[in-house]
Amino acid sequence: MSLRRLLAPLGAGLLLLSTACAQGGGGSPGGSGGAGSEEEGPDAAATAEEALAGMELADKVGQLLVLTAAGTTAEENAEAIEAYRPGGFIYFPENLTDTEQITALSNGLQKSAEEATGVPLFLGIDQEQGMVARLPLGAHFPDAMAVGATRDTGQAAALAGTTATELKALGINMDYAPDADVNVNPDNPVIGIRSFGSDPELVADMAIAEAEAFEEAGVVPVVKHFPGHGDTDVDSHTGLPVVDKPRAEWEETDLPPFRRAVEAGVDAVMTAHVFLPELDDSGEPSTLSPEIIDGVLRGELGYDGVVTTDALNMEGVRQTHDDGEIAVRAIEAGADQLLMPPDPKAAVDAVTAAVQDGRITEERLDESVRRILELKAERGLFGAEPADPEQAAATVGSEEHLQAAQDVADASVTLLRNDGGALPVAEGAEVSVAGEGADEIAAALEELGVTVVDSAAGADLAVVGTDGGRADAEHREAVRQAGSTPVAVVAQGAPYDAAELESDAYLAVYSAVEVSRTAAARAIAGEVAPSGRLPVAVPGTDYGFGAGTGY
Repeated sequence: MSLRRLLAPLGAGLLLLSTACAQGGGGSPGGSGGAGSEEEGPDAAATAEEALAGMELADKVGQLLVLTAAGTTAEENAEAIEAYRPGGFIYFPENLTDTEQITALSNGLQKSAEEATGVPLFLGIDQEQGMVARLPLGAHFPDAMAVGATRDTGQAAALAGTTATELKALGINMDYAPDADVNVNPDNPVIGIRSFGSDPELVADMAIAEAEAFEEAGVVPVVKHFPGHGDTDVDSHTGLPVVDKPRAEWEETDLPPFRRAVEAGVDAVMTAHVFLPELDDSGEPSTLSPEIIDGVLRGELGYDGVVTTDALNMEGVRQTHDDGEIAVRAIEAGADQLLMPPDPKAAVDAVTAAVQDGRITEERLDESVRRILELKAERGLFGAEPADPEQAAATVGSEEHLQAAQDVADASVTLLRNDGGALPVAEGAEVSVAGEGADEIAAALEELGVTVVDSAAGADLAVVGTDGGRADAEHREAVRQAGSTPVAVVAQGAPYDAAELESDAYLAVYSAVEVSRTAAARAIAGEVAPSGRLPVAVPGTDYGFGAGTGY
């Protein structure tokens, strides 16, 4: 077990003693979550020290960088590897086509890095699942809020374990997930259903279950976005959100999942481009704040794992400094990895100059590089076998994995109202389907033997799909046009539109992926008994946290 895993609970305990508002909720389930490690403790540390000892300054600075992959081949990234000697790459949909291409890309990148630096790459991806899923293939699970609705950490572990197995088969060894933000703002424009819910302990339970399952499968999880992005009304991709709340409220609401993550010794934590004046009144986003990263995350919580920035091409971090200065300030604040610097040369030149000038000491640089190298050793990246395209083809999107995704979706279905017993429909019923996901829901109903008709007039039930939120005019109109026909809303986003839509029945599935729409159809047809419970409260209604009924 690495030293950071042993010391983390001590640091977290000190935070509890030093603050006025101690929290309940205990430690993490399932231990440290390191069962998937290839190397532990002294062996990983020795591997890291050996690699570090052979590095020049350019190699060390390069290890801090996680660049956006270019194109679909390793050859298209060869120049960047030679020039910047990066510690990793992150994939996006434009880089990915099929199992053969993805494994070739991963293997080629690792070979190029081995030849250039002798150090393996972190190959990462945003595969939270649901609305944030970059892979064009494989099992597609619902969003995190659906997982929260199941109240079952086993479902969270199934999602992460399945996802990790598929990623590892493709040569991808890092996932920028899970999201540990507590979504307490119904108008949050960027988190919403990416969060497990509004209850800190529910979010902590699910996030730790996912993180441990990722680690056990040999993929590095990145718990995000510290110190919390769940109470924002600005998207940090386009601006700098301000979270203006007292520290005691932050400790009660936003901190618990991250405190639990530290206690569990999770591999990596991502910072948020948010401004919390009660933690640091400098005006800087948390990513650039020594008070928040070095002071709270490392000092008070005792976290000594890898800290990565959120993407540095986001406007939330680019308000007041140029791209080179942002990179330097992130390292000064306590971050280890610079994710997606928009100008890699500017980042490398600025950090190199800062080290040469003494602004960043070489000892400080070595701390970050050592953490990165030790984590690579712990997760078995040194000497790892190349990804096998045939094994990837057999693994990714297997029947077992597809069923695991359907199981999560089925378990998430939440019935908030069912006036007059509108659901489930009787055998031989005729149903119209409109709105979000209408084609997929209708197809799933027909497969279950339900007759789907074109018009709500004369139908036994009118199904209206929504994408959650506050309900737009189109969805209200679809409900109105049903006339006297009973209406069942299927909310495929956050369930807050339950306050806006007057329907006989309301089903929340919290996601617009295919398995969630199939789960809704199964509930309408009576093939699935709704068992989910609201992971958030719906303002303006009696639907509080935990609400939900059944047939």
